[in-house]
Amino acid sequence: MLRYAIFRIASIAPVLFIVIVAAATMIHVAPGDPAALLAGDLATPEQIAAMRERLGSDLPLLVQIQRQFVRFATLDFGTSLFSGIPVTELIGSRLGPTFSLSLLTVLIWTPVAVALGVAGGWRPEKAAGRATVILSLLGFSIPVFVVAYLLIFVFALRLDWLPVQGYSPLSDGLWPWFRSLILPTTALGLGYLALVARIARSTTVEIAARTYIDAAHGRGITGRQLLFTHLLRSAAVPILTVVGNGFGLLLGGAVITETVFNIPGIGRLAVDSILRRDYPLMQGLLVFNALLYCLVNLAVDLLYPLIDPRLRRR
Repeated sequence: MLRYAIFRIASIAPVLFIVIVAAATMIHVAPGDPAALLAGDLATPEQIAAMRERLGSDLPLLVQIQRQFVRFATLDFGTSLFSGIPVTELIGSRLGPTFSLSLLTVLIWTPVAVALGVAGGWRPEKAAGRATVILSLLGFSIPVFVVAYLLIFVFALRLDWLPVQGYSPLSDGLWPWFRSLILPTTALGLGYLALVARIARSTTVEIAARTYIDAAHGRGITGRQLLFTHLLRSAAVPILTVVGNGFGLLLGGAVITETVFNIPGIGRLAVDSILRRDYPLMQGLLVFNALLYCLVNLAVDLLYPLIDPRLRRR
């Protein structure tokens, strides 16, 4: 178990190395001269040179990468070119809304998706199995912004039950916080539900066809005992994998959902940084999102041995 955990933790290092190199070379691969674009059309050569010095693009590439490693190791992502606020502080101020939206989406829709997927895979020839397939196709086919605007039109404009846009932090109270996230969570959760339900269904169908399930049938184990004791334990690892990956992607920033519902999260911050060519902020978000995704996947990997004891011997 200890060797397994050490291996999983060590596997993060190459990923972060590649991401930091990509962040350091971002200025060099950008079209045009970033310093000239940021300085403006009327900038003098001296002002452009000062902007290059501010960006650090006047240094050799290897020196830039070395500096990036030192800075990112201490979580120092520099200062935003436009707001003048440290990038770490900007990301921290936007993490709460994105984390709230992602966590609520996972907590609400994961049990529903797993229940639908397992029910559809356990009896694929019945109505539940067909309904799961249709729901998955709808979830993958309908764009998030279409679902979001339909929800706003019905529940916010017509029925006036929920707010159209905006985000209320948890400090304003549990109900205002939850109420502001009902529509965004529903819009974002449809695609997430379709993904998890489809994986759960296909995994259930595959496991139900294995010989040890037939052997359990032969021993007289049927119904709920077979489903919960044998099948779900075997299906838990792939389902946990897709849930962890989905949560990591949601934390990376649900750009469309945050834009439609005017939620000040990581996704909107990333869009603003790209439109403004705020390179320190773009680099900080790239490394931060990669680190966050790696930590989520590390947590999922460390949960595997608790679900499947065979992994403890690796």
